[in-house]
Amino acid sequence: MTSTAETPPQPTRAARPAPLAHVASIAAAAAMGGFLFGYDSSVINGAVEAIRDRYDVGSAVLAQVIAIALIGCAIGAATAGRLADRIGRTRCMQIAAVLFTVSAVGSALPFALWDLAMWRVIGGIAIGMASVIGPAYIAEVSPPAYRGRLGSFQQAAIVIGIAISQLVNWGLLNAAGGDQRGELMGVEAWQVMLGVMVIPAVLYGLFSFAIPESPRFLISVGRHEQARRVLAEVEGEEIDADARVAEIESAVRGEEKPAFADLLGGSFLFRPIVWIGIGLSVFQQFVGINVAFYYSSTLWQSVGVDPADSFFYSFTTSIINIVGTVIAMLLVDRVGRRPLAVVGSVGMAVALALEAWAFSARSTGGELPSVQGWVALIAAHVFVLFFALSWGVVVWVMLGEMFPSRIRAAALGVAAGAQWIANWAITASFPSLADWNLSGTYVIYTVFAALSIPFVLKFVKETKGRTLEEMG
Repeated sequence: MTSTAETPPQPTRAARPAPLAHVASIAAAAAMGGFLFGYDSSVINGAVEAIRDRYDVGSAVLAQVIAIALIGCAIGAATAGRLADRIGRTRCMQIAAVLFTVSAVGSALPFALWDLAMWRVIGGIAIGMASVIGPAYIAEVSPPAYRGRLGSFQQAAIVIGIAISQLVNWGLLNAAGGDQRGELMGVEAWQVMLGVMVIPAVLYGLFSFAIPESPRFLISVGRHEQARRVLAEVEGEEIDADARVAEIESAVRGEEKPAFADLLGGSFLFRPIVWIGIGLSVFQQFVGINVAFYYSSTLWQSVGVDPADSFFYSFTTSIINIVGTVIAMLLVDRVGRRPLAVVGSVGMAVALALEAWAFSARSTGGELPSVQGWVALIAAHVFVLFFALSWGVVVWVMLGEMFPSRIRAAALGVAAGAQWIANWAITASFPSLADWNLSGTYVIYTVFAALSIPFVLKFVKETKGRTLEEMG
């Protein structure tokens, strides 16, 4: 799945880059996959303790059930690019929508623990597909002048999905009398939490029928007249559609189909640019961000917070996540990707260090003293804020634009797959690490946040304002 090969814009095109409102609506519809990505990833937060109680499992087994969806995510991310090159971007979105729907129904009505795990893997495959298709499709239909902001729609949708899932969970918990296993609509409350995802999944499928296919894909399969109409739709009627089609066709013909072998080079298996993409993905996850979204309710309860309050704090964290993402969307094309990443790394390192200090005062009964409790709560929100205004948006934007066109699909698939594997490692290890030493766990996350600073400064190049073909 390759992105549209743009030529350097002419002065008139720079002045009037495209019908932005319309292109933004198309990008928003495509980013519905990001909404489901966020919703499905974090909705499990409301069901963790109920699943532990219903199936009577320990932390290690529970962590595997929570994290197993991420294996599906890696599979979906690794295969989505080639699938989209064969059948089209929008058709790939429709398949993901079906998988999201099936997963929601199955997860809400499991027969056993293995059954629940299987449905979560299916949902994970859909998440992985959406994580690749969304950024690449948006990059292909976006004018270069606005590609950073439109590309950040994916992360905005993710964080809104996270927030909505936590709000829904909180509302359903209160409706069930504060009991995750309380009866609601004939089943337990946690089952309803997982089943509600059917609604956005169906909407995603409907939206995928309403948006145009990528002009890049249309030209690659010889549908030139349809590509002309789409280009006029997304770049403006004043463009020379024939010239644009010729430009893209020339680029398509000049490129080989992306293959895994194209990523190889040197003595370190992959080409350096691929390792940088993998590094961005791994650092994004190893700071422990998804602990805040998968386990926050359980975390706050473990340090003495009331269950209803813990759900509320999960929701407020999600709101902070949205605020930070909006800040990033406003700055990513003005300040640049690298400066935002560095600022975010510094802020995250400080906040995580404060959380580690606060959790070190945890009593044998599990509670925190008042001062440390407030420090932990505020630092957790600050951590999410700095992540959201930097790495949350920057990584997805850069993965969609940093690779040379010839290897973009394959490299993006590898980087996204690495991100899901890193996510799985953090998610699967947190319950056991927290049982071992909660403060020590946050020290580990602090170290990775600190190490991300020299990584960005030494290896990551700025992509602000560059057209996709300038990436090599």
